[in-house]
Amino acid sequence: MNAKGPIYAPAELLARLVAFDTTSHRSNLELISFIEDYLRQHGVTSRRIVSSDGEKASLYATIGPDGGGGIALSGHTDVVPVDGQNWTSDPFTVRIADGRFYGRGTADMKGFIAAVLAATPDFKRRKLKTPIHFAFSYDEEIGCIGVRPMLADLGKNLPKPRMVIVGEPTSMRVVDAHKGPVRWHVEVKGRPVHSSMAPLGVNAITYAARLIEELERIEDEFKHTTVNSRFDPPYPTVQVTTIDGGTASNIIPVTCTFGFEVRALPGLDPLLIEQRLRAFAEENCLPEMRAVAPEADISIRRNEGVPPFGADRASDVVALALKLTGQNETHTVSFATEAGLFQDAGAPAVVCGPGDIAQAHTADEWIAESEIAKCAEFLTRLGDWAES
Repeated sequence: MNAKGPIYAPAELLARLVAFDTTSHRSNLELISFIEDYLRQHGVTSRRIVSSDGEKASLYATIGPDGGGGIALSGHTDVVPVDGQNWTSDPFTVRIADGRFYGRGTADMKGFIAAVLAATPDFKRRKLKTPIHFAFSYDEEIGCIGVRPMLADLGKNLPKPRMVIVGEPTSMRVVDAHKGPVRWHVEVKGRPVHSSMAPLGVNAITYAARLIEELERIEDEFKHTTVNSRFDPPYPTVQVTTIDGGTASNIIPVTCTFGFEVRALPGLDPLLIEQRLRAFAEENCLPEMRAVAPEADISIRRNEGVPPFGADRASDVVALALKLTGQNETHTVSFATEAGLFQDAGAPAVVCGPGDIAQAHTADEWIAESEIAKCAEFLTRLGDWAES
């Protein structure tokens, strides 16, 4: 039976999606309502997974047989800010020029969602033997926050897929592994005194510098001991990303705070780095600090991270993605996705989507029309597979 809902080309849907400003600090509910209504017109029911404050929601929908199994097409609805960027046109109005669609989120990753939605009428008219699920999340850009409640509901109120394709921009190459970012906040507390009496105080910046030097040593060791040539760079990176300390040039600093990030390779437990830094603080910093100021302290707090991803070789998802793309080899990336979280939840994943990550997060972000077309062809072949 033919679908009764509206038929849109991916480009039309992309323009509609980009027009919703879903920057992570804003609500995405208007976009979710648009997708819900579009799917409803095609006879597809969906379920919202609402955030604790009610301001955002993920959306899960299924086309085909009821129950678990099948394949999920995963994408995030949020985008990064445009503040401070020099755009040549309105970021939330798609501009078409030279075979490119310009606008915030075109590459990352509303282009993929638009292609998936445009494929809905085709999926719906088929007699699918394998269900195709849509899994659209929020707040991926600030720590993959929105997908986590949805994952917790898989196999309960939501059918659990047998495999997942995460449509992040990979130029439609099949990615079977990526690094995982984990971030920490460190606070060093010393004792302030007049700088002319420095030995009576504890300089928080000095001891923060020692901790940072230890992090540099850790990364240097990784360059020789923890190497995977499939990645660029081929080792886990350890970077200090923020730092703040001191009050005046004639006062020994009482506090210094800094943040650092580890981009871990698959198989590396980032908590080992935290344990090593804590041990260094306990052995090489705190005894000296507390000998002068018993109240001195070092706090190391881990923020929620995104796990590194390595595809489950026992799953068929990598082989399927290679078949659908007509490729013979897989690739890796250093940016993070929701794939590792799906995999940890028991839904083996792969990453493959339209667009180039080099265009993501930039002013005048764009995706090539040819990339959208390749994704549309990929989804048609997916429909063939799910129907066979």
